[in-house]
Amino acid sequence: MEEKEPKNKKILKRLKNKYRLVILNDATFEERFSYRLSPLNIFTLIITMAVFLMASVVVVIVFTPLREFIPGYTDVSLREDLTKMVLKSDSLERELQQNELYLANISAILKGEDPSSLDSMPAETLDPQSVGNPAVRSKEDSMLRDYVEREDSYSLRNEQSNAKSIAAKLYFFTPLKGSVTNEYNPTEQHYGIDVVAPKNEAIKATLEGTVIFANWTVETGYVIQVQHSNDLLSIYKHNSVLLKKTGDFVKAGEPIAIIGNSGELSSGPHLHFELWRSGTPLNPTQFVTF
Repeated sequence: MEEKEPKNKKILKRLKNKYRLVILNDATFEERFSYRLSPLNIFTLIITMAVFLMASVVVVIVFTPLREFIPGYTDVSLREDLTKMVLKSDSLERELQQNELYLANISAILKGEDPSSLDSMPAETLDPQSVGNPAVRSKEDSMLRDYVEREDSYSLRNEQSNAKSIAAKLYFFTPLKGSVTNEYNPTEQHYGIDVVAPKNEAIKATLEGTVIFANWTVETGYVIQVQHSNDLLSIYKHNSVLLKKTGDFVKAGEPIAIIGNSGELSSGPHLHFELWRSGTPLNPTQFVTF
């Protein structure tokens, strides 16, 4: 112990020894600058500068945008934006798939085929190309399809039972005055009625709405479809002339076409009129007086 104390005192004394840093002119040996210091002062200065430098780096990283340039550092707001973008892209993809299936159903209706139900497809695996393809059905898809098939008859009865309530809320304008030659018969895939009237008679919109389809088809000729409120859709087939185009807004009773005999499935001048609600065909005679 007695030997250690002198050594400690000797080291401390060396740290406290004063030195002078002098800068001289090499030619004249004139003193330009001098500074008095000790090893302890130098050590303290180095520690202070190191602490200050570390504190400055921490402040820059925490409180300035420069932290985004540090490899491996992720900005919290950037992560939130990416999450929102992923959710939005998923939502847009789902909406796109629904629109594609909706257009496919419209095409099926125009061809006289059975439309596919959007509710019968799982939300996460909806693909218009896989509609009706048993090879790509999952177990959950098959179970859901079985459930929908069991409830299908009930859904049809439910739509028919709601007919009176719909009629009470809306006033359906008669599209064409004439004689009904072919009644509504869904069992034979005849989802509307055929109305015969004099030549060049104007066909009118049964309700106000927006034209979503107005074009020529091989089987049903010139066809026009109008989307109404309450998920109602009216379809007018075999026209000779279309007076409206896709995107036009029409009022109830406004002329939209001229009666005709166009299309391979037509045997004479008449109007084939269909009324749909939420993808389910309705009997037009329950709503409109012809």
